[in-house]
Amino acid sequence: MEREPAALAMRIGVVAAQAALASFARNLDLDEVAEGGVDFRGAIGPAEWPVFSLVVDTLAAADPADDRPLDERRVDALNDLARICLAAKQAGAV
Repeated sequence: MEREPAALAMRIGVVAAQAALASFARNLDLDEVAEGGVDFRGAIGPAEWPVFSLVVDTLAAADPADDRPLDERRVDALNDLARICLAAKQAGAV
């Protein structure tokens, strides 16, 4: 197994992304998310919240030129999260 710090950090990131996606799949409905206004904090359990929040908020962070509302950025973040997990699975990273 690769023990370089960068490789370990990337592996932790993939594991965190997979844990966040699993939390989402267990607790949220895609139709509700698409409609907007989902209370993520109320839907994700307290034990799963720290990792889910960290991953989704990181992916949903707006750059200065991004004027989309938070809910729209979160929907895109969830799509990105799904792509990250799919790519990791296809690459056999975890």
